[in-house]
Amino acid sequence: MTSKFSDGIEYFYSKNDPSILLHQLFTPKDNNKRTNISPENQSLQVAYLSLNNQQTFKPHKHVFFERQMPIAQESWVLITGKVKIFYYDLDDKLLTTRDMQSGDCTITYRGGHNYQALEEGTLVYEFKTGPYLGVEKDKAFI
Repeated sequence: MTSKFSDGIEYFYSKNDPSILLHQLFTPKDNNKRTNISPENQSLQVAYLSLNNQQTFKPHKHVFFERQMPIAQESWVLITGKVKIFYYDLDDKLLTTRDMQSGDCTITYRGGHNYQALEEGTLVYEFKTGPYLGVEKDKAFI
């Protein structure tokens, strides 16, 4: 497994093709700045924002334009509890595991994943690119 760290982000690459980013695990730091977690070429864009009291942004909306999303990408943010992450390579072989703490964010761009709650009452937010067309068009079980 090829992994590297940068600015609180651990990157996980395919063993068979180290140029392919599969997963990321972000552990927030109180650094009073914006951290763009996702590379710009990914469909799922995730950023961490450390905000000051009364900080705001210009009101805005997003515009429609033709996008290509060849694969669903998924992210989890752990709200409370603990979770063990299982990251898989493109060949469905286990790459590695990691434990998530409250506030951590994991992103899967390609490859497989699985999660196991390690505490009762664990809460997560899950985000995924859509539209969702059902299990038969979205998932292949390992």
